[in-house]
Amino acid sequence: MKRRFIYIVFALTAFGVNAQSLESYLQEAELNSPKIQALELRYNIAKEKVVEMNTLPNTTIAAGYFVSEPETRTGAQRARFSVSQMLPWFGTITARENYAGSMAETEYAEIVIAKRKLALSVAQSYYVLYGIQSKQKVLQENIELLKTYETLALTSVEVGKASAVDVLKLQIRQNELQQQKEVLEQSYLAEQAVFNNLLHRDESIGVEVVDEMDIPVDEPIFNKDDLSLNPELLKYDQLYESVTQSELLNQKENAPSFGIGLDYIPVSERDDMVFSDNGKDIVMPMVTFSVPIFNNKFKSTTKQNELRQKEIEFQKEERLNVLENAFANAISQRNQARIAHQTQAKNLKQAKDAEEILIKNYETGTIDFNDVLDIQELQLKFQTNQIQSVQLYYLQSAIINYLINK
Repeated sequence: MKRRFIYIVFALTAFGVNAQSLESYLQEAELNSPKIQALELRYNIAKEKVVEMNTLPNTTIAAGYFVSEPETRTGAQRARFSVSQMLPWFGTITARENYAGSMAETEYAEIVIAKRKLALSVAQSYYVLYGIQSKQKVLQENIELLKTYETLALTSVEVGKASAVDVLKLQIRQNELQQQKEVLEQSYLAEQAVFNNLLHRDESIGVEVVDEMDIPVDEPIFNKDDLSLNPELLKYDQLYESVTQSELLNQKENAPSFGIGLDYIPVSERDDMVFSDNGKDIVMPMVTFSVPIFNNKFKSTTKQNELRQKEIEFQKEERLNVLENAFANAISQRNQARIAHQTQAKNLKQAKDAEEILIKNYETGTIDFNDVLDIQELQLKFQTNQIQSVQLYYLQSAIINYLINK
């Protein structure tokens, strides 16, 4: 398994979006995220564990002094000094390093997932801001349109072709739209705070949102098989590998360990005798073995590792089902958004045609301002639905990109 998973920022340009500004926000969010910084520190700690594993047990050094010196043929023993070093079985240290490395890869998988989830949240908040901003613009356009109608109504009142009630109705409608616009402003400020918090910066900082977005003519083709590259699934591969390395380490630790050492005993010379080895110090090399005779612990660990691997396989299958459901739902909702957008475009064109007919009727003196209000309300409804369709399309596109690792 490669050390790093593929991580690609959402391919927004494929959908006709001014992705540069959003991409800069994504980079800023990733750079400032406390969660990602914490995960990166945890990953660095895990990497240090690899270095930690490349060590031997402590060297044992001992010294003793004979209070009552034992007499031997060559002289009295005065003290005893020893040094010993236990050594693991061949390959055990490498197995420990591999296990620690696999655990570090698992931590790195968490970083990749956190980055992608953060990018998804930032993109979705960005699209919500776009939707609110676009609705505000449409409301303002309709307010201006109603002001134009109000001027026509006032002129008609002067010539006796309309009543003051028509003027009041137009003014009331303007007030309602102004109220909706102000409510949207509050919604925008709230979502702006959410967006800025995702970037870990002051909530009051303004967010630059693209002026216009549209649904592309050509629909990108997605392959559900690409779900297998999602980091949420690759994480389970890393977990499985870590258990495999854990079992390899368990097998190595089940092997004997051995040690080497040296004893040194200084000996005093005997004054009552003269011979060649008189007072000769004792030097004794030693070899020790540690054999795990009672190895129930290692057998139990092996069984636990087998069960853990089966658990991970089931967890991965369950997560794949969840991702497949999310993918199918996102594709469906995005297709619904395209259909709704096309329908609203047709309705909006017909509403504008009706508006033109009303204006022509005004020239002949037969305008009905109740019809004007009805058409204006329909136009606003279609425009709002169209914006919601675009917003939904890109919200679902962001989810699809998250799922298939685009």
